[in-house]
Amino acid sequence: MQLGLVGLGKMGFNMRERLRRAGHEVVGFDRNQEVSDAESLADMVGRLSAPRVVWVMVPHGAPTRETVERLGELLEPGDIVIEGGNSRWTEDQANAALLAEKGIGYLDCGVSGGVWGLENGYGLMVGGDAELVERAMPIFDALRPEGPRDEGFAHAGEVGAGHFAKMVHNGIEYGLMQAYAEGYELLAAADVVKDVPAVLKAWTRGTVVRSWLLDLLVNALGEDPELAELRGYVEDSGEGRWTIEAAIAHAVPAPVMSAALFSRFASRQEDSPAMKAVAALRNQFGGHAVHKAGPTSGAGEVK
Repeated sequence: MQLGLVGLGKMGFNMRERLRRAGHEVVGFDRNQEVSDAESLADMVGRLSAPRVVWVMVPHGAPTRETVERLGELLEPGDIVIEGGNSRWTEDQANAALLAEKGIGYLDCGVSGGVWGLENGYGLMVGGDAELVERAMPIFDALRPEGPRDEGFAHAGEVGAGHFAKMVHNGIEYGLMQAYAEGYELLAAADVVKDVPAVLKAWTRGTVVRSWLLDLLVNALGEDPELAELRGYVEDSGEGRWTIEAAIAHAVPAPVMSAALFSRFASRQEDSPAMKAVAALRNQFGGHAVHKAGPTSGAGEVK
């Protein structure tokens, strides 16, 4: 097939390469002209033969919305837009409605695989009309991992289902990473364990906690056994928050994913106002000792 691909960052760049290796013709556009095949969105669309398929792989929010709106002006009835970024699933209905007015189809696709997807393939979760999914299937088949289709691809449901599934996927990812991280810290804190990386590596085969994420933690410790080159500061990209909001909306208990998200918030604090309040309360009601703030960032004296 022929495909237009908008956004050639870490994911989009490798997706273009994987598609080309599978024999597809990809015309990519990125504002960074060093990696772009086309000079503009209009130039990219002009190089594609109708009916066209264009995959959007740009940051969620305004960049995605603006790109979809511009494609609505450039494409023709019968063309398809696949939104493959990490958009919030509730935004897909608006995108689909905007394009439907012009006779342009819309699919949302959650994509998992990161920088390893070029070689390993990408897990794909798609929302939208079955006929449109079938038309784009050669593209999905090229991007997904080798093997049975249903072990790397799912038509999750109507518009929005793909991004909703990817959102929950990322919430689970938060919880898994947090559990491995807490286990790592506990192993490192105990004097009885002398080789923490070796223990984690031993878990990668035969154990019930083996996983690709564990393999990646082992890789990281192989490069930096004490993670001394990193700060314990962790961002969140949005999907974790949306997962918890969806859990609240559906009255689904999600304590693990919630705690993992809140742990990321805590990682960004130099000092915790909440814990200061707890310390003050303990001192007030029980006269318990507190650490006074010193003139620098140190804990200061104990009183």
